[in-house]
Amino acid sequence: MQPNDLPLICLPVDLSDEAAAQLLDFLYQLTEALERHYAGQLLRYAYEHRPASSPPGPTFDPQNDPPF
Repeated sequence: MQPNDLPLICLPVDLSDEAAAQLLDFLYQLTEALERHYAGQLLRYAYEHRPASSPPGPTFDPQNDPPF
């Protein structure tokens, strides 16, 4: 194993249920803060990398729907 193969962060292995819930809540809050801070860039990236438009699929017509 090379030094660069090590994980960026080391997760604690023995957390209580409450500590695990608190850690997850913190990570959700951090993610929300990052999304708010970088919202413009994230939207621009998503717009630039969206899949090409495909033709619309068939529409549902209850009049022509065959019975079971």
